[in-house]
Amino acid sequence: MPFPDFDPVLVQIGPFAIRWYALAYVAGILLGWRYVAGLMKNQALWGPRGAPATISQVDDIILWITLGIILGGRLGHVFFYTPSIIVQDPLQIVRVWEGGMSFHGGVIGVLIAILGFAWRNRIDVFRLGDAVAACVPIGLFFGRIANFINGELWGRPANVPWAVIFPAADGVTPRHPSQLYEAALEGIVLFLVLRWATHHAKLLQRRGVVAGMFFLGYAIFRTFVENFREPDRYLDAFPFGLTMGMMLSAPMVVFGLFLIWRGLREPLALEAPPPAQAKTESP
Repeated sequence: MPFPDFDPVLVQIGPFAIRWYALAYVAGILLGWRYVAGLMKNQALWGPRGAPATISQVDDIILWITLGIILGGRLGHVFFYTPSIIVQDPLQIVRVWEGGMSFHGGVIGVLIAILGFAWRNRIDVFRLGDAVAACVPIGLFFGRIANFINGELWGRPANVPWAVIFPAADGVTPRHPSQLYEAALEGIVLFLVLRWATHHAKLLQRRGVVAGMFFLGYAIFRTFVENFREPDRYLDAFPFGLTMGMMLSAPMVVFGLFLIWRGLREPLALEAPPPAQAKTESP
């Protein structure tokens, strides 16, 4: 199957270009923001404790998370995949528009953003993390679709009926459309699993469990798809058939299992916390 004739640029106005990849980030962030706001409004999901943040606070954290995604994703790509540019061409680090973002680096950036925002606003970091984790598959779905449109991060050679010939690979060999596999698993399936956890299993009442399910689910799906995705050519070969994506996902399995174990072990809140007592000033 030949690669569809997609133009990675949606609109070009002089030197200014709007790319599908940039729109994927915008769509993921905006839809994720509204999804988290909807979770916060649905008090029944949170049990006696109630939602951990107000809608105003959800609006505020969006900037923090956006910066975490961009800075973490870019620095993660540099340190995990192309550390040589730190010495050879350090200015390339800030040229984000030339491509090169790491999901695992973005996760670290978002974690730092959530920790900082929760500390500054005195919000339970586990419960805030649960809400944010529930919306991440939305962004993953759009991001992987954009990867496919760009004809990048293609799969290994394949003889399946749906194999695609990617011009940027070699223009000849049919390959797995691994971007679409990731969009389906990391995006759609993982979203549905977390949706079940939040709305049916009521696991938002278990601090950190939903976030743990996200980390574990993403790591499993990413590791599985790495078997179909072409390893990055500029990286050295790793032993035992491992890839950088597999190795970066391994800590997510451990962290996810820990969060799930910790959250299920913690007693449920049986009643709402007492309202804060207003301080009275002495005359």
